[in-house]
Amino acid sequence: MTFWLTALLVWVAAGARVGRVLVKPATTARVAIVVAVAAVALACTAAIPDVALAVDNLLPGGLPPGRLSEGVVVAAWLLFATATSVVASAAWPVVSRRNLRQIASCIYGMGLFAVIAGLSTSFTAAWVVTAAAALFVIVTGLRNLSWTALGRGIAVYITGTVLVVLLAVGQIQRGMAGAARPDPGRPAWAWPFWQVAALLIAFGAVWIVVEMWTRARLLLRRVQTLHKVLVKRFPEVVQEETGTSTQLKASDRVAQILDALYLQSGGGVEIATAGEPPAAVSARAEQVAQWARHPLGRVVVDSRWIAPPEGMSPRGWVQAIAAAFEAQPEAVKRPDASVR
Repeated sequence: MTFWLTALLVWVAAGARVGRVLVKPATTARVAIVVAVAAVALACTAAIPDVALAVDNLLPGGLPPGRLSEGVVVAAWLLFATATSVVASAAWPVVSRRNLRQIASCIYGMGLFAVIAGLSTSFTAAWVVTAAAALFVIVTGLRNLSWTALGRGIAVYITGTVLVVLLAVGQIQRGMAGAARPDPGRPAWAWPFWQVAALLIAFGAVWIVVEMWTRARLLLRRVQTLHKVLVKRFPEVVQEETGTSTQLKASDRVAQILDALYLQSGGGVEIATAGEPPAAVSARAEQVAQWARHPLGRVVVDSRWIAPPEGMSPRGWVQAIAAAFEAQPEAVKRPDASVR
């Protein structure tokens, strides 16, 4: 059951990457990621004992038991390393978009040659090429790590690739030592570690998609009350939404909240009694939130307060206002008649 579940999850990740290519320009790097994740999914599928046994029965006798299914797995992992090398090549400064396609063609050509040569002679040679290509990917990935959504995805992807290198080295040692192949229908060598590597690679490939979707959902939930109050007050800020995806909807909500606050402040008019906004983001957000709830109360705010503080994104600023809006005590939410 574990084999089937792992293969299913990796195929889902491959499908997610295909969907990303369909909605965005199909660049060489994006297509290479699809190929890499699909190759990992193929390797996981061919490594399932029942599937491996069925693959070995496709051809008549003449091949050693398990030779064909093992060859599919080796070729799939080599294809993964080749396709990921194309993605890694795009990250180097010396490679431009203009010559990336030519470089990718050369890399795919060398990968195809390695597959043919390795499968026709010895699987050990194919594992050597896989390990070497994966090492190039690891070095490139370490150079591009950062604390961003993309950087975190790269870190997870590289962790899986490191495990692939270690397992490929183990396969090389086994091949040089002449270790016997597992019996047909039995799990391959170190199969739990291969599954972990495949899941890490698949998760790393879709990390940015999952994280951006999760952050958009959290943003929609956090600004829901503030958005509802302001849109009811200024319905003209709601226009036709640019898309139905969660990320686009979250961007629309942020823009609508800022537009409504701008209209409530007088459309760019500076008010002397408002004063300069404080440097502290929390104090500024608390004042704006209180004014957003009760525009005729004691708090006075103009357009200078509405603009995001320096170094802060509109999304982060709107979330800060929404958090302060929700955290207001009941005495502020329901002022007495004299305040109103």
